[in-house]
Amino acid sequence: MTRSTKTQKKDKDTEKNINPSTGTEGSPVDIPEAAVEESIEKTVRDKLTSLYTLQSIDFKIDRLRSVRGELPLEVQDLEDEIAGLQTRVEKYNNEIGDLETEISNKKIAAQESLELIKKYEGQQMNVRNNREYDSLSKEIEYQTLEAQLAEKKMKEFAADAEVKKKLVMQVEEELAERNKDLDAKKAELNDIVAETEKDEANLLKKSEEQRALIEERLLNAYQRIRDNARNGLAVVPVERDACGGCFNKIPPQRHLDIRLHKKVIVCEYCGRILVDEQIMKSVEGL
Repeated sequence: MTRSTKTQKKDKDTEKNINPSTGTEGSPVDIPEAAVEESIEKTVRDKLTSLYTLQSIDFKIDRLRSVRGELPLEVQDLEDEIAGLQTRVEKYNNEIGDLETEISNKKIAAQESLELIKKYEGQQMNVRNNREYDSLSKEIEYQTLEAQLAEKKMKEFAADAEVKKKLVMQVEEELAERNKDLDAKKAELNDIVAETEKDEANLLKKSEEQRALIEERLLNAYQRIRDNARNGLAVVPVERDACGGCFNKIPPQRHLDIRLHKKVIVCEYCGRILVDEQIMKSVEGL
């Protein structure tokens, strides 16, 4: 085929709108710029909708758990206090055991000293000179002092043990009261949990299902913001031109960007993810 013939064929193909890349009739596949923007907008809008849906579910879970009020913390505090009291009782009992062992040892020591005194007094009856007598007298005096010291220590240890026993009784009484309080608080908490358990289980299941629809990067960011937020809100709507989390004013241009859904935008003051009224209403309507 000559160059002139190829040129003529190309012109004819052009007139027929034949796509040179495929050899078929019709215009080449070309996605309009508006369609690309619409696709991006839809993707971001879907992400924001998923995040706000998750936030709505988690907020309901938080609200159910708030019904329990301070009870879980009170139960935990009582459990910690009871554990501390039990440790104190155990410590006192160990100290009483040690004191009783010391009393027993001193009693044995005093008995040994008394036996030695009797032995030395018997030997004094058979001494041959004053030197031996004086030496035995000194031993008797020493063992007498040892016996007296052992008796004194026994009394001190016994007094300390008595004080510890009284402390144990006081702590055990306090422990019994705290256990009663704990049983009452647990019963109250269990009643509240039983009332909301089914609803909470359903919401937790929905939360897990919703989390599976969100990409990991966004989900991690959501959870980080939620953990740091005092009210647990990570995704908030713009209401009256202000952030629904910290209530600071949103600049008009930023507000426009939020409505266009071209990217995920966070509040420059509190860091929460911002959504417009359109997404908020679409989620609330579900």
